[in-house]
Amino acid sequence: MRVLLVGDVVGKAGRRVVEALLPTMREELSVDFVVANGENLAHGRGTTEATVKELVSAGVDVISGGNHTWAYPEFVPLLDSDLPVLRPANYPPGAPGTGVWQGERLAIINLIGRTFMDALDDPFRTVDTLLDELPDGLPVLVDFHAEATSEKQALGWHLDGRVTAVVGTHTHVPTADARLLPQGTAYVTDLGMCGARDSVIGAEADAVLTRFRTGLPTRLPPAEKGPAVLGAVLIDLDETDGRARSVERVDRIWDPPPTETTGA
Repeated sequence: MRVLLVGDVVGKAGRRVVEALLPTMREELSVDFVVANGENLAHGRGTTEATVKELVSAGVDVISGGNHTWAYPEFVPLLDSDLPVLRPANYPPGAPGTGVWQGERLAIINLIGRTFMDALDDPFRTVDTLLDELPDGLPVLVDFHAEATSEKQALGWHLDGRVTAVVGTHTHVPTADARLLPQGTAYVTDLGMCGARDSVIGAEADAVLTRFRTGLPTRLPPAEKGPAVLGAVLIDLDETDGRARSVERVDRIWDPPPTETTGA
């Protein structure tokens, strides 16, 4: 089974590059299943029903979340609907939605880190509990939405041999450390993002520079123009034992048609 895991989709630029490239990538790479992180789908911060449906129409099977999952209050009740959207599993009990998606051939677990982020429930203990509840031998892919590279690597070692893959999201910068850990778990510290290439992690560079140079609160709109990038890894897994056979980066760049901007 071949699974494509796609980094944070940022705003309209990210949605457009997914729409433009994913259908061809699914065919070209013989992809069976696609997971994308969607916490930045709507205007670079949060998720809406319309933006979720855009990704699903483009070929994404499950959409994971993160710290901006809750940005649109009207979307929060939909986390308990049949939309294939997750929020991190280590939010306290009673939070809307779920952090686990389980199908016949694999499961997806969404977690959020605690280092340099809001203190939530322990992702290490949370994932241990969740794995005890899943069927033995079922391939499991973990999206760890975290800031610190050390915390992401630690979770990779914690789960080596127990899950099929641990992939990091949140920082929007693709890392060059995709590899198989000794016990057969695929790992990468960060998938990267889908969004405007000429930006600062998807936001307009000038606005980000203003914030850094002045220290003043500044609105950070998603970058709109120019080429867009799609950051992802492809994992080939063995469904008989749930281990990964291989993991490789499959990053792409897309130039929108001359009459089209990538959007906001």
